[in-house]
Parts: sequence; structure tokens; C-alpha cells
Amino acid sequence: MSVKALDATGLKCPQPLLKMALLAADMQRGDILEVTADCPTFEADVRAWCTRLKKTLLTVKQEGGYRKTVQIRF
Repeated sequence: MSVKALDATGLKCPQPLLKMALLAADMQRGDILEVTADCPTFEADVRAWCTRLKKTLLTVKQEGGYRKTVQIRF
């Protein structure tokens, strides 16, 4: 199991999800992707992405304003 981090702060949706999709191609079962972003729709977009791809959204941490960090298990 490995943990990969992506800082998508300053990117507007759908750019954080596009960057996540690029990293997802190299993720193995059990790996965790931690993503930080400040796009207003980021959490809703991540929830929909996880549901669509059958990935587990482990945590959503509010860090002030729209900035959030999520952890996704593959």
C-alpha cells in the first residue's frame, strides 16, 4: 500500500479531477490518494467520482474557506 499526495490548490474544476484521473491510472488496490483543493465544487465532484469508479472516500477534511483535503482508497 502506498500513499500519493496531490495538491490541486488554485485549480478550478474539473482540473483537480483530471489530475486525479491521471494518478489513478497508476494506483493499485489498497493505495490511498490524498488530494487538497479549494474549488467550491470539489467535494461534490470527488463524491460523484468515487461513486462512479467504485472507490472509497475515506475522509473529507475542511481546512478553511473552500479548501478541503480528501483521502480516497483504491
